[in-house]
Amino acid sequence: MKKKSIIASAVAATALVVLAAAIPSDTVITKDAGATIVNTTELTKNIRGYKSATPVKITIQKNRVVKIEALKNRETPQYFAKAKAVLNSFEGKTVTKAAKMDVDAVTGATLSSKALVENVRTGLKYYKDHK
Repeated sequence: MKKKSIIASAVAATALVVLAAAIPSDTVITKDAGATIVNTTELTKNIRGYKSATPVKITIQKNRVVKIEALKNRETPQYFAKAKAVLNSFEGKTVTKAAKMDVDAVTGATLSSKALVENVRTGLKYYKDHK
């Protein structure tokens, strides 16, 4: 009888491990010290600036955008530095208001700044749908 219990326990444990491995982990949203962080790297691979994808990390606290950081990309540094100015437009706004904002592109870095804005919008929509 003990042998059957041990085998049944082993089978159940193996099934749990297999099920846990089959459930995808969310690499887009993480929590840190009361804030929610949305990383658009995997979410927005097809949103490109002049040369590459332009992922961002959005920090949200109490349903407000606290901070947005541009993540690693292959854009031209001098132009991308200009484009990052659009990110400041979203900070301090509620998630709903920030997601609806009409932000102008930066002259001289139009493609990169438009891609950053689209990354932010996509990240905020994902947050609203999965928070």
